[in-house]
Amino acid sequence: MQITSEVELDKFELHLQNMIKKLQSCQMEKNMKSCSSCEHYFSCELRNDYVKSVYNSMSKGDTGGFEF
Repeated sequence: MQITSEVELDKFELHLQNMIKKLQSCQMEKNMKSCSSCEHYFSCELRNDYVKSVYNSMSKGDTGGFEF
């Protein structure tokens, strides 16, 4: 018998995983390793949505600041 540890992702983590895939797909499509070299870096809606999903994943949707 094989014992596996399966962690169930919440809706914020699932959304983050989806956003990571979309962001990586965009980078591959544009043949870039990073968003920072893209001409649309500051105005990119996909990147902004990704950043928001990271914060939501960390805060689980609660508003407020972060202590790093």
